[in-house]
Parts: sequence; structure tokens; C-alpha cells
Amino acid sequence: MALEITYDEALIEEIAARFDLRDPNKNALSAVVQKIADGGSGLQEMVADLATGVGKTFLMSSLIEYLAQQGVRHVLVVTPGSTIQRKTLANFDAASHKYVAGADIAPFIVTPDNFQAANVGSVLRDPKRMKVFVFNVQQLIRPTDKVSRKVRDEDENLGDALYSHLTNADDLFVIADEHHVYREKAKAFSAAIRDLGPVALVGLTATPDKADYAKVIFQYTLGEAIADGHVKVPVIVYRKDGTKDERTQLQDACQLLGHKEKSYEVYRQTSPDAPAVKPVLFVVCQTIEHATEVGQLLAQPGMIGDGSQVLEITSQSSDEALEALSKVEEPDSPIRAIVSVNMLREGWDVKNIAVIVALRRLASQTLTEQILGRGLRLPFGQRTGIADVDQVDLVAHDSYQQLLSQKDVLRQRIQLPSTAVEVDDQGFATSAEVDPNQPVPVDPGTGSPEPGQVGGAGGSSTRTPAPGQWTLFELEEDESAQDEDYQPNPGLIFEETEQRVETKVPEPQYRVDGAPQIIFPRRESRLVHSPFSLSDIPDGDAEKAGVAFIKEVPTFIFRDALEAKRTGDQVQIISTPQGTAEAQQTLAGLDVVQEELTAAIMQQPEVPSEKASKNAAKRLVKAFLKGAGVTSDDATAEWGTKRRQQAVEGMRSMIRDKITNRPRQESFEFIGITLPLEPVTVEPDAPLAHNVTKFKKGLQYVGWKKNVMPMATFDAGTTEWQLALLMDRDPNIQWWVRIYTNGQAFIRTTDGYYFPDFIALDKDGTCWLIEGKADDHAKDDSVLRKKKAAETWARAVRDDGDFGKWRYLFATETDIKQAGGSWNGLLVSTKPE
Repeated sequence: MALEITYDEALIEEIAARFDLRDPNKNALSAVVQKIADGGSGLQEMVADLATGVGKTFLMSSLIEYLAQQGVRHVLVVTPGSTIQRKTLANFDAASHKYVAGADIAPFIVTPDNFQAANVGSVLRDPKRMKVFVFNVQQLIRPTDKVSRKVRDEDENLGDALYSHLTNADDLFVIADEHHVYREKAKAFSAAIRDLGPVALVGLTATPDKADYAKVIFQYTLGEAIADGHVKVPVIVYRKDGTKDERTQLQDACQLLGHKEKSYEVYRQTSPDAPAVKPVLFVVCQTIEHATEVGQLLAQPGMIGDGSQVLEITSQSSDEALEALSKVEEPDSPIRAIVSVNMLREGWDVKNIAVIVALRRLASQTLTEQILGRGLRLPFGQRTGIADVDQVDLVAHDSYQQLLSQKDVLRQRIQLPSTAVEVDDQGFATSAEVDPNQPVPVDPGTGSPEPGQVGGAGGSSTRTPAPGQWTLFELEEDESAQDEDYQPNPGLIFEETEQRVETKVPEPQYRVDGAPQIIFPRRESRLVHSPFSLSDIPDGDAEKAGVAFIKEVPTFIFRDALEAKRTGDQVQIISTPQGTAEAQQTLAGLDVVQEELTAAIMQQPEVPSEKASKNAAKRLVKAFLKGAGVTSDDATAEWGTKRRQQAVEGMRSMIRDKITNRPRQESFEFIGITLPLEPVTVEPDAPLAHNVTKFKKGLQYVGWKKNVMPMATFDAGTTEWQLALLMDRDPNIQWWVRIYTNGQAFIRTTDGYYFPDFIALDKDGTCWLIEGKADDHAKDDSVLRKKKAAETWARAVRDDGDFGKWRYLFATETDIKQAGGSWNGLLVSTKPE
């Protein structure tokens, strides 16, 4: 029968004093013991959620001591992998600097390496000896046909398999370190633990899985830990100059590491009893190959500068590398930078990580403790009052905005269950209680429109036209919507009156059968830039532009600390700007500067790629650098990255300004205008043109033979009317059409628009633009300007060649009379070009 565990507050206080537990660890110990003491049927599962860096290791050791004091002799500590397993073993090793002191009942540690030894067998059979078994989960799960498990094989020293021995222990407790990791192998892990039949399973984690929220009995957030001073203050490091490349991030990180080395030394000098601790840079990469590249970069001058001080830790690392990792906190460790991929994400806890560079697209993650947590532990066990020592810098030039916006993640808490809550396969509570903070789905039948509906309730669908639009089919009037201001749509509803029925309504008509459409080439002018040449830019302008870059341009590293403050039971995360530092810049010689400036010129699309342009670019660059203070004696001078970037932009801006402000010239293009304008409304009683004996201005005339349209109106009888009659009868004209002043067929003049009278198509395919003018106005200045513009227009159309052959004909009253009703006679009298 399993041993009964009781809640002993005095014992908790005693153990907390012996282990020097921080308040959150003491409170977590109390919560776990209370949960175990409350008991319950079946396996008790619970999770303690403590922020990284607070000391889950101390909670584990103090819990084991409490259980030992209550008579428990079997505790199994399960770790997710070898790295955390080695760390856990060091916590119980009095010879290790990671040893956690405070236990009155020293446990015997059973490991995968020693459990088959003869002396271990005798210890296992001793009912009075406290045993702590430290195994990783892979060593416990059920074996398969291809994989055997030594813990399940019979041991001759023990007389049974170790797994069977644990199963038979009625006082077995299981502590799962980094509990959230096991969700990836939940079924196998659960089976391995349940088959053991422990009294309780206690999970320790800083980031519980969502599926385990209902099992969390205690939590202490990172925000609380920051506010209470138990961990370092995270600081987001970034630049504002847009530089995001990895080399720059690593250079800045190495510069920050140098500052922290000095600050650590200052604290040790003022605190002689402080342990010897040296800060280390921690870089997280994406792949093993990436880690190798980063390690080589850090070994270069200007960074760490020595490959022996850079440690790469991947799944392919040697035993020597892992040994060096285990000693990275020791004073004589040469390591100044650790480059890792995935192996050190969780459970690896050292206190001297001072600067972190996450090259794993940290912007796609929330600000969790998975990476940040590696540097949260206080190097000297407590806050020192020196900001550079009490902070961990996270260099994130490419994602600092996202990280700063996620600062409140540090204080987020999960809702602890007040009663037992069942959890489904996806990790969600199956309780029927409604969370008031979650949106309530709306039943479409209670007023929410179905998909595809606009408005309406109860499934009804009402189409609402857009403003100014009405459907033309089955339009129904909604009497409920007709208030006293309601007016029916005048385009759809007509008031039938006796007068409307009796009056003949003109009907719209289109061009006559067989009549062509005519494309009138309207000439448009626009101002365009004249061709650009670098030769137009004098040396003096380039020299003047270079003066702005005579000095180096500093760039700065910005740091925002994510500080936390308590207000009652609440924790507030505040982004607090820290002091800026001038960043190191990559220097380049003048040959590089000249190449970049020349490229800035030649890359402009208006600059032709020819010999003259290249020579001019060299001339302008030389003048630009002269303005920037470069002399013939500066052959070895170097410019910083920021100065080069701004100088290139200055050169580009100067060239663009010259390009934009170069002279403009007029350019012409033709736009095709389709004639005639259709339809037209023809009056029912319009007279037949060839039956008229007396012309009337503005009256519609019909009955034409060659008019493209069924009717035409005229302003002058001696010119327009007579020209229309001539063209309609003459066999040399195929079609003609009247041009009106409300259309789009016009010629632009210096003082407005010119609308000629007709367009005619002769039997040879020539299009004629025709103007008739009274004799007494034919010599007016305005008329002559229009005539000249039309003649120029006709020549331009013919030269263009895309609109066929067009000619302009200007006929006076005298010209029309002399023509004698003949088109050819009209051509003889007018002599058009």
C-alpha cells in the first residue's frame, strides 16, 4: 500500500530555509505538497509552471527532500534528453559547482550508467535508503522489435528488471523536468509512466503545453520574476538605420559583450566575495551548416577574433565540445561565444549568458522563454545594481518591432482550474461553462444573415442596389419605405397622360445601312522631357552635393529594456529606453566608394549606357569626392558603411534632381475618335433635303443619299447647306457626315478648339476635312489661324500614316458658286494641299 503523504507546513518552512528557496519556489513546493496530500483516485498529475531562471532545480531538490522526510524512498526524475540529464545529475553531485545543497537525507543517484553495477543492486534492495533515479524518457518507453530497453531487461544483481523494480515500488513518485516537451510523445510517455503505477506525476516547466493547462496547480510568470528581481531584465537591441544583415548583428553583439565584460569586472572589484563569472555570447542558428558559417565569422578579427574561444554545439558535436560546454561557467573556461542550433533550447541553464543573437527568424515566434530563457539567470545569484550586469541583451535588428510589441506575453497567465476539468484530445476543456471572454457564435436563424445574403432576418434575402443603381427587372415598390419624401425612380415609373399618348415621340436612330464608321485622328499635344545627358551637369554642382558627406556618419545601437513592475496583484511590462552606444561600422576604401557612386549614376534609366556617359560619371564622382574632402593624399582613406550609404543616396538624389528638372519640349500624338455620334433623335416631320426650296437654319433635314446619318442640321445656307447638297449628289463622294460643336472631333488651336463642318470620303479613299466660310469672314484672323492649324493637322496625319490619307478643304461662298455643283469643280476653285 502506498505511503500516505501529509501536508506539514513546519517541514516546508524548514526545507525552504535549508535550501534557501525563493518565495516562488517555496510557494510552488507548498502547492505541490498540498495537491499530493489531498490525494485522489488513480494517478495524480500536476504541473508547476515556473518562469525560466527562477529555480525549478531548487523546487525539484526540495520536493525530493520533503518526500524523503515523509518516508518516500523511490523518486524517478525523467528528463527529455541527455543534456538536461547531465545537468540534473550535476545538481545531486556535491563535487559539481551546480550542486544544490540543503538535503538532510542524501539520496543515492541511480543512472543509466550505474544501475547494473553490483553495489547498486544492494542499494536498491535496501528499503531504508532514499533512491533517486535519473533517466530520460527514451530509456523508459516500451521497447519495439527494433529497439531494446536495458531498464526492462532482467538484471542479475537486482534479480529483476529495473523497470519491474520501479513498478513494484508502492511509494514511487515521478518528477518530469521540462514537462511540456513530452507532449510530442504523449502516448508513449503516458504509457511508460502509467505502467509504472506511481503515486503522482509532478511536471515542472516554464512553458506548459495548452493540453496541460487543466493540470497546472501553480504558476509564476516571467513578468513576475522580472518584477521581483529573480531574473535578469530582457533588453531588445536594434538599429534604426535599416541594417539587418547577420554580420552586423554579430558585430554589434560582440561589441555589447565587450561592454558587459568590463561591467562584470567592475562589480567583482567592488564585491570581493563575488564569484568569478565571465559573460558569454549565445547565438542560435537555423542549421548545422549555418552554425559552422557563424562560428567562422565570429573567429574573424573585429568579432571574437579567436576560433578557440567559439564553441559550436550541434547534434554532431564531439565529446570534447560537450565537455567544454559543461565547463563554460568555470572561471578558467576560454569560451566567449556559444553557437547552437536546437540542442540548447530548454533545460540548459547557465548563469553567464549575457548577450543573445537569435538568427532563427525570431520574428515568427512570440517572445517566449525558449531562447530568451537561456540568458535570464543572474550571474551573481542576485541583482547587482549595475544595469549591464542585471540585463540580458537580445540582438534582433530584423525583428525588434515585433518583439517589442509582444512584451506583454511576459506577464500572461493561464486560468487555473478551480475544479477538476476534463480535457479533450486537442487539449481544450470539455466543461459546458461559457468563457465570458470568448465570442459567442450567433445562430443565423436569429437575425444573422446567411452567407450570400445582405441584410434581412429569418432567412429572407433582400437585394439592395448600390447608390444610383436600380435593377431593371421585377422592381417591386416597398410601401413601408415610402415616407412623405419618397419619390419613384423617374427612369422606371412614368405618369401616363392623354397628352403623352397623343404626342409622337421621336425615336433614336443610328447611321444608315451600309454607312461606315470614320476614325477621326484628333491630334493631342503634351510636354515631355528632352533627352538627358550627364554632360549637362557641371562639376561645380557635383562638388557642392559632396560637401554634405565630408565627415563620418555615426550609427547607434539602441536598447529597450522590458522592465516589470507590480501594482497590487498585477504586473505591468514597461519598455524603457536605455543608453545608446555608437556602433562599429565596416570600413571600405575609396575604390569601393567610387564604384558605388558610379553605379548610383549609371543605374538611372535615363542615363544611356555608352562611353560618353561612363566618362561623365567618372568626372562627376571625382568632383563629388572633392566636395566631400577627398584629396590626392587620401589614397588609403576609408569610409564607414553609413557614410557610404548616405553618399550614394546623395549622388543618386542629385542626378535624379537634374533628370527631373531638365527642359521640356512639346510632343504630339493622335487619338482615334469614332464618328458619327450615335444614336440621334430624328423629328417625325423633318423635311426631305432635296425637296426644300428655302433653307432654314437649325432645322433637321432627312432623305439624304450619302449622309452617314439619317438627318443633318446646318447653320449657314450659302456654305454648309450648299456643300451638303453638292456632296450628296456628286458621284466622286461615297459618304459624308456633319461635324457638330458638341462632339469630340476637333483640332486644337492656340486659342481653343476648331470644329470644321464636314468629313467626306471620296471614291479614291481619301478623307476630306471640309470647312465652308462666308466671303466676308474668310480673311478674319481667327479664321486664318484655324485654317493654318487644319492644314498643319492634315500634313501631320499623312506623315503619321496610321490613319490613312486625310486632306483639308477650305471653301468660301465664291468657291462654292464657281464649282457649279461639282466636287471636282470645288477642288479646282479651292486648290487644297
